[in-house]
Amino acid sequence: MRFDAAVLRSYEDPFTVEEVILNAGPANGEVLVRIAGCGMCRTDLAVRRSAGRSPLPAVLGHEGSGVVVETGGPDTGLSPGDHVVLSFDSCGHCRSCLGAAPAYCDDFAALNLFGGRTENAARFTDAAGGALAPRWFGQSSFAAYAMVPARNAVRVDPALPLELLGPLGCGFLTGAGAVLNSFNTGPGDTVVVLGAGAVGLAAVMAATAAGAVAVAVDRHPERLALAEKFGAAALYAVPGDLPDRIRGLTDGGAQYALDTTGSARLINDALLSLRPRGHLGLVARLHADLPLETGTLDRGRRLSHICEGDAVPALMIPRLTGLWRAGRFPFDQLIRTYPLTDINEAEADCEAGRVVKPVLIP
Repeated sequence: MRFDAAVLRSYEDPFTVEEVILNAGPANGEVLVRIAGCGMCRTDLAVRRSAGRSPLPAVLGHEGSGVVVETGGPDTGLSPGDHVVLSFDSCGHCRSCLGAAPAYCDDFAALNLFGGRTENAARFTDAAGGALAPRWFGQSSFAAYAMVPARNAVRVDPALPLELLGPLGCGFLTGAGAVLNSFNTGPGDTVVVLGAGAVGLAAVMAATAAGAVAVAVDRHPERLALAEKFGAAALYAVPGDLPDRIRGLTDGGAQYALDTTGSARLINDALLSLRPRGHLGLVARLHADLPLETGTLDRGRRLSHICEGDAVPALMIPRLTGLWRAGRFPFDQLIRTYPLTDINEAEADCEAGRVVKPVLIP
């Protein structure tokens, strides 16, 4: 089977849209999906800064959505014609997976970031027969088709706008899941979100949907305007008095804070803005030491890393589409679509902050 895909051949060069070849149909437990749209996530772009740990050449993309074309084996739970959203890969049998915490799968890094599932990997090649890296996040969905483990695919209502749903499998799931799952936010709670990008704005929408008081912190006025549109109070990220300003908006301090920036300065400010026993969650990967100021973890405050919003995708994705249908999670307002052939323009717009969430349409 031959189809177009965006291939990243080196860490410095642009993507090239070229023909790739899938030499076999779905193996047992897999499904072949015709991609309707795929979100571009900063995790895709971070491959360029991965110090060679992510194998290339590769087809990236891990926020795919599409239609099942073919299934392998009798136990996928899916049928041709089903509409699905694709999420991260997990083994399904380690202690974390069995404990409904697939984002903490023992093999998460190996399956999603550093090579993927190696079985049947050689069947995926470029047009000249050259090997491509095994599937990125179990899908490699910057392409017209993706072969995925059925475990990755979540069936959705065909009445939903399928081409826009892919980011619910990672970026939007991460922000909303942190608020709804990790914090278990409810009416009257206070949530501070640092960084009003795709993950942060999804967290803002989830907080307001849960009846919480949300505060968004960013240095881009247009992002703060979006946060206000979704019900948050907006604070410009000026260092120095940020904890005082947050406490002034949250009746003495926030119960929860979510950092999407990885900034040590903002992380310390967020901790200092918390109430006693408050919880700060980090979703961005830290690339340097994190020095904590004296007093930041006093009075029962705690700090944790949150992966994929502590979500079980098969439960979280229907919850988010239900909130969207109720007008309480308008994620579609963050999306700009691009043809797959314009992937380099989408990357440039994403890096420059001109778009919150690019979605590529094959």
